[in-house]
Amino acid sequence: MPLALLALAIGAFGIGTTEFVIMGVLPEVAGDFGVSIPTAGFLVTGYALGVVLGAPIMTALGTRVSRKRMLMLLMGLFVVGNLLSALAPTYTVMLLGRVVASLAHGAFFGIGSVVAADLVAPDRKAGAIAMMFSGLTVANVIGVPLGTLIGQSLGWRVTFAAVAALGVVGLLGVARLVPDMPKPQGVRLRHELAAFKNVQVLLAMAMTVLGFGGVFAAITYIAPMMTHAAGFADASVTWLLVLFGVGMVAGNLVGGRYADRALMPMLYVSLGALAVVLALFTLTAHDKVAAAVTIALVGALGFATVPPLQKRVLDQAQGAPTLASAVNIGAFNLGNALAAWLGGLVIDAGFGYTAPNWVGAALAVSALVLAFLSAALERKRNVPSTVVAGGVMTDRRTAVHR
Repeated sequence: MPLALLALAIGAFGIGTTEFVIMGVLPEVAGDFGVSIPTAGFLVTGYALGVVLGAPIMTALGTRVSRKRMLMLLMGLFVVGNLLSALAPTYTVMLLGRVVASLAHGAFFGIGSVVAADLVAPDRKAGAIAMMFSGLTVANVIGVPLGTLIGQSLGWRVTFAAVAALGVVGLLGVARLVPDMPKPQGVRLRHELAAFKNVQVLLAMAMTVLGFGGVFAAITYIAPMMTHAAGFADASVTWLLVLFGVGMVAGNLVGGRYADRALMPMLYVSLGALAVVLALFTLTAHDKVAAAVTIALVGALGFATVPPLQKRVLDQAQGAPTLASAVNIGAFNLGNALAAWLGGLVIDAGFGYTAPNWVGAALAVSALVLAFLSAALERKRNVPSTVVAGGVMTDRRTAVHR
């Protein structure tokens, strides 16, 4: 793999760390600003909404510059946002810093996916995308726990300053290692928007929302589920999330490897297995060992869908894939928000802390159905219709020309 992928992975590591580390230092942030925990939780919600809205806006604004330059500008924006958070004198400024940093998230992964795919041979594109996303998965294993530890011992401001420093490293890596590939000739914003007329692009994005949403339906409520149902101590939740992150790393690498060989079968297997594991989680959540194993499997199967889904969008939006790629990153966050909301509804309805697992299983099954539908439509489109001409079966397209 080219060294340029390492620079993209470092940027992804920083972005993944800042996205999730806020959850580990939320009590400290709330205490310093004198706000409630639910109010401080808007720092999570604001970031997610910033990703959803920022992905298409920032990508559209960047259509007139080279992809390398846009990646550098996005990392610069990421650094500014995290420095603003680290130095924030008030909660409002802190929230603004989170939103500024989030604007870089979707566009960086969207444009980065296109760049990563262009750096390698056609049969290694999904693996290259997985390499970039490995930075995000490793962030959940190393960056988030380390950032939480720093925040609890040295203060949360030091955590965000350290994340900003990571952004500087990523920026320098992109500047040094990513080649300055020219923009495709003749591609304008209208061409990027035209990709959304392709039903296959929309189906892939819907699979992203539902498939990865299934993961977050369960993981959002992992703390109360593990402490109430499995009987873990509160302190155990941290290493359980690390276990989830380890599963994400493994699933991302496997998904990238096999998506290059058989993309749709990889989606069938990962989404189907994810639905089964999430359904079983309602039972395994009551046993410590079984719950720990299941959490790792949810992480692995959930992230095994990421490289094939991202490559699916790139394949179907050929010629002008950048905006579609970025919007698909926003779709992951939209799925996270939708699943968290649905999971909260079933808990509030009195079905218990394991009920979100059923929601996750239903979302994964829905994504699997869309995967089969997408493949069926593609087969139908690729099979030429025939007409009878003079008693001979002839390809309709050939007959028209005749």
